[in-house]
Amino acid sequence: MSDIIQLLPDAVANQIAAGEVVQRPASAVKELVENAIDAGADKIQLIVKDAGKALIQVIDNGCGMSLTDARMCFERHATSKIRKADDLFAIRTMGFRGEAMASIAAIAHVELKTRRHEDELGTCIIIEGSEVVSQDPCSAPTGTSISVKNLFYNVPARRNFLKSNPVEMRHIIDEFQRVALAHPQIFFTLHHDNQEVYHLPAAALKQRIVHLFGTNYNQRLVPVEEDTTIINLRGFVGKPEFARKTRGEQFFFVNNRFIRDSYLNHAVTTAFEELLPDDCFPFYVLFIDIDPSKIDINVHPTKTEIKYQDEKAIYAIIRSAVKRSLGKYNITPTLDFDQENSIEHLITPKPLEEIIAPTISFNPNFNPFATTESKPKQEHPFLKDTGGGGYRRESIPQNWDTLYEISKKETLFQHEIHEEKTISVEEQEVSKPSEAQLFQIHNRFILSQIKSGFMLINQQAAHERILYERFLQQLQNHSGVSQQSLFPQSVTLNGSDFELLRELLPDIRSLGFDIREFGKNTVLVEGIPAELNNVGELELLEHLLEGFKNNMAILKLDKRDNLARSLARNGAIKTGTKLSLEEMNQLIDQLFACESPNQALNGKPVISTFTLNELMERFEK
Repeated sequence: MSDIIQLLPDAVANQIAAGEVVQRPASAVKELVENAIDAGADKIQLIVKDAGKALIQVIDNGCGMSLTDARMCFERHATSKIRKADDLFAIRTMGFRGEAMASIAAIAHVELKTRRHEDELGTCIIIEGSEVVSQDPCSAPTGTSISVKNLFYNVPARRNFLKSNPVEMRHIIDEFQRVALAHPQIFFTLHHDNQEVYHLPAAALKQRIVHLFGTNYNQRLVPVEEDTTIINLRGFVGKPEFARKTRGEQFFFVNNRFIRDSYLNHAVTTAFEELLPDDCFPFYVLFIDIDPSKIDINVHPTKTEIKYQDEKAIYAIIRSAVKRSLGKYNITPTLDFDQENSIEHLITPKPLEEIIAPTISFNPNFNPFATTESKPKQEHPFLKDTGGGGYRRESIPQNWDTLYEISKKETLFQHEIHEEKTISVEEQEVSKPSEAQLFQIHNRFILSQIKSGFMLINQQAAHERILYERFLQQLQNHSGVSQQSLFPQSVTLNGSDFELLRELLPDIRSLGFDIREFGKNTVLVEGIPAELNNVGELELLEHLLEGFKNNMAILKLDKRDNLARSLARNGAIKTGTKLSLEEMNQLIDQLFACESPNQALNGKPVISTFTLNELMERFEK
């Protein structure tokens, strides 16, 4: 029997490795940009076409590579970052495994142009599916330019699993934002389909955050800084009033490497205790600088997980530092008895020579017991003082007879009103038995009498169910009604939310939104659904996108179902809204016309019924 175990060819081994390293275009972007950072570049350009499926190009002005290094970088486990196993615990660079370039070259068409500063000519290498097509000298600027074309061209199964362009572009923007936040001293640009998405000059960390997420973040940030013998912590957290329903804008960096760590995230969350509701998540960008020998980053292929020697101490430091910063900048409530009982802060001290004594002026001839002949006497409309203690009637005003006519007209007018009121009362008495059965309790529940007892209806959950089924039908029939705005509003979003909105735009228009793109990361809202005309455009869009992302992360819903659910929750009447009798009747009629009137969007019941027997048992006890 012959041997059956064989050594795989390099091309096959590279494709297998590519399955872990390069999962989607965003993975290739991350690896290429991190290589540019390790090369010492201070200017990096990212050019993307067709959401990375057609082209990913990274241009940097780093150190460049020699002819031998340019050829060697595409070999498996070829790296300049480490030399021996002990170097794994002293890593300060982004990459170290030497697998990224070989994996990318195995599943795409790659063109590399590079030149060192001391060389006159650069090197151009073209590789297709791990095979070197050409290797020639060329004219090139200092640095490196790598073009990755036709990603997954020879792995059709993986290419078919890629999402739509807006979805893949959002993942690319997420990776780009992480790298740009970690290195604010580097100039970054991002172009997608010949349009500039980001232009980020070298700046301080706070300015980089504002450039990435919008100018409104300038007033939302609270600085955090703590230096200890274990770690050095710096960065910013967001103020509690600007917390969101999703975890999207939360960034932890260890030695400038983006990581995901639920344990450290819990440390930040507990620092916001009693400042945020349970379903809200704060914004933060925090950098941890730690000795590389005390961590292990060789845990996961994406290098986003880290093991710590003393993670409990790091947890305590992060929690106390964030909590102290929130208190220092008067975000958390404080109680200082000495300060409360003192009024010193209300007094402005002045030198003695500037103090002027108050002066008093008076009239020495004033006599309070003198006669008051000069005082004006109070006059009544039709009575005048006669001087003898009595009153005489003043002359009768002219046109006195018209007063009777006016009073007569008022009587007739009152008689007409009385007749109309009688009619309206009679009409109301006809419908009184049905209307008297509805009561609103604490502006959150509607009580309705039924034959067997009564039922309680959660008004917010009921309206959410009504809107949800209505929006689902509109999405299927493209029958949404739009309420046009008198003055169209321009709404600017961050890059990730803008790409998400572009993905959802056809379905959003089916709901009644009248939206069109209006420049870089900006849309013009000319109309919103008629059911939501009491909500602002910016608030509505932000809550819609936040709800969509939250549902996608937790419930994994269909896109249209997710969109209808998010919009229904944002547009429903909220707990505490006072409803008229007519509005309560209309709400109940629409609720019982739904397919599932007793099921809220969160799965809980909308209606609770109580029988007379249950009430009798309570009072008999």
